[in-house]
Amino acid sequence: MLAIYFMISGLLVALDQWVKWWIVNDLSLGETKTLIPGVLSLNHIRNTGAAWSMLEGKMWFFVIITVIAVIVVVTLMVKNRKQGNRWLLTGLSFILAGAIGNFIDRVRLGYVVDMFQTDFMNFPIFNVADMTLVCGVILILIYIILDEKEQGKK
Repeated sequence: MLAIYFMISGLLVALDQWVKWWIVNDLSLGETKTLIPGVLSLNHIRNTGAAWSMLEGKMWFFVIITVIAVIVVVTLMVKNRKQGNRWLLTGLSFILAGAIGNFIDRVRLGYVVDMFQTDFMNFPIFNVADMTLVCGVILILIYIILDEKEQGKK
């Protein structure tokens, strides 16, 4: 059963890396293409930091944090595999994928390739790995809410 969640992570990492490859090969650095006018554009940028370019250039910090995060997430997945809670395990698999997707860029390139730009609001440009991290957190929050409701019934 746990293998399914690692496969989900692997597929999401593959999707992230494919989209980044596509952007690097089809858009010049800094080039923007509109996807949905006024809503979403593609903008090829390189990010050496985190969201909003926080901690820019602190590659060693991101490597250490990512290694720790991957170890913690895999440990949580293994420890919770027998419970079989889909919300928790899916959320953890998404977080694992997001961490690994950006980690690959940082180690291989020295920066993260970002491409999705919201045109209706000022928001950091992001990538598939970032989306999987956010979705993973949301899934874990759903798990926590459902678990608290279940505990309240007992």
